[in-house]
Order: sequence, then C-alpha cells, then structure tokens
Amino acid sequence: MSDPINAPFRPRIFSGIQPSGGLTLGNYLGALKRFAALQGDQAETVYCIVDLHAITVWQDPQILRARTREAAAAFLASGVDPAQSILFNQSQVSAHAEMAWLFNTVARVGWMYRMTQFKDKAGKNSENASLGLLAYPALMAADILTYQATAVPVGEDQKQHLELTRDIAAKFNHDYGVTHFPITEPLIEGVATRVMSLRDGSKKMSKSDPSDASRINLTDDADTIAQKIRKARTDAEPLPGQMEGLKDRPEARNLVNIYAALTDETPDQVLARFEGQGFGAFKPALAEVAVEALSPITRRMAEFMADPAQIDAVLADGADRAAAVAMPILQRTKDIMGLLRPRA
Repeated sequence: MSDPINAPFRPRIFSGIQPSGGLTLGNYLGALKRFAALQGDQAETVYCIVDLHAITVWQDPQILRARTREAAAAFLASGVDPAQSILFNQSQVSAHAEMAWLFNTVARVGWMYRMTQFKDKAGKNSENASLGLLAYPALMAADILTYQATAVPVGEDQKQHLELTRDIAAKFNHDYGVTHFPITEPLIEGVATRVMSLRDGSKKMSKSDPSDASRINLTDDADTIAQKIRKARTDAEPLPGQMEGLKDRPEARNLVNIYAALTDETPDQVLARFEGQGFGAFKPALAEVAVEALSPITRRMAEFMADPAQIDAVLADGADRAAAVAMPILQRTKDIMGLLRPRA
C-alpha cells in the first residue's frame, strides 16, 4: 500500500466472499481471520458478500438469501466489527452493477476468455454459460475500484482476477488521461492462505468435495472437528525440524500450516516444538488448537443466524455507508467518460 503509484489515494482495503454456503476452515484462515486482523490498521476496511457474483449461475432465491445471511454471520463471528469496517452485501449498492457496465466497455473480450475460472466453470459447454459468468471479472474489478481500493487480500488462486483489475484501471487511466483509479496491490500473507483438503494435500479444501471428511466446516462441533483431524491423511514419517523437510509431504505440510495459522506462529516454530514426533502426538495437539479457535465462532454464528433481523440491519447500515463512498467515485467516473448527469 506504500506504492508511490497509489499515493494520491486514501489507503483502503476491499475484499469479499461469495454466499456459496458451507463455509470451511479454509474460508476462515484464508479470508475471514485475515479480514478481522486488518481492521483498525492504517487503511479503511470494506468487506462485501458478493451475491451478484453468485447469480452468474442459477441460484434458488430462498437458499441464496439464507446463505447471504450465513456469510454475514461468519464475518461477524470471526471478529469483523461493523463499527470498524463496512460490511454489506453487493446487490444493495447499485454502484457495483453500474461500474461493471462501464468496465465492460474498457475490458477486452480476449482478457475475459483467458480467465482460468471461466474455463473451469464453463467447461466444454461454454456456449451455454451465462454472459455474466464470462463478464464477472469486470464486476470484480468494479467491486474493488468503485471504492478506489488500494489493496486487496487475495489467495494465490485469485491473483489472475486482480491482475485484470489492475489492467482495467491502467487502461482507463491511460485512455482518459487521468489518475482516477489506483493500481490495486495484492495482500498475499499468512501461512495458510490456501488450506488444502484433509484427504488429499494436493487439492484445495472445498465444500464441493464429495467427502465431508476432507474439510472442517465452520458449523462442525468440537467432536466432529477432532474426529476429522484424527482421520486426516498423513504419512508414517516423523516431523522434521524445518519446513524444508516437508517439501514432498503435502498432507503433513498442510496440517503444520493449519496449526501455525491457528496459533499465529510460523511453521518452523511449530516444527521446532514437534520435531521428531509422529502424527500420533501432533494430531491431538492440532485438534485441541482447532477446537479452541473454532468453537467460539461456531457458537457466535449460530447466535447471529437465530436473529436474521439483526444481520439484515448490519448489512443495511453497511450498504448505506458503502454507497456514501461508492456513488461519488462512480459519478466522477461517468463525468470522465463524458456521460451526462441526470437532471436535478
């Protein structure tokens, strides 16, 4: 965020998650825990539940509403404080959709077709994919740049979309001879920004995995968490004293990274404590740490979900505050592009 390119802009962090349901330990360590930790720093924090992204594939309306509230409950339970951050859902702030259309005229079709996520989601039948699925990186750029965000916490798998956001910002600034949008910087930090499956250390932990044993859900109780960790795939070798020794042991490396992320240690610090020990000793220790960290979140999520009116009030207030930031930036974008203002 100290990049001189972005010096004219107020430091602001933006990020969001999809209301896809079934939030996991991966969502907590890779996103929610980091979002809470970034509050109160030198940058304003703006967090969004991106329900407009969710509808690029068909959603059952009732389920989508429930999942949007569940995602908000996860933010709140993980320590995101509406008094310190702006928390809202995307569809309540119309500037996102308007800015996305403006960016559709800036982004190039070739840029969209190169997006790995479109290829993965559309598959071989891409002609039947929604236009929204193809264009959704422009909406993601709008999410970020509508707030002139100077930094975005992202995982390694999201770097391509942020690069496109930077391309759109640079092209807009160049085409109109302005310095209107920052060249947003990625915040890739932490030891478990990409949490892997408990059953296969080469695959990301995901709610879509057919095996529930592959993941720890934020709604799992203490016994379930402990059981899943106890049954997690590992190997017969003892733990080394440094991470270099886990280079070719993906399952072991994943569990050590999870332990380190939960305790705010480095992996090498964890290994120094468990050097020479096997997983018979390590797994119970990890289970204890995971239960201690996640049980309060599970409990608070349930409390928030029992009071949907409270969640809706938080999101509505956040939407008002988000719009107060976004609408002047959107209007200035329209002015730069030569679009007439509505009559007063």
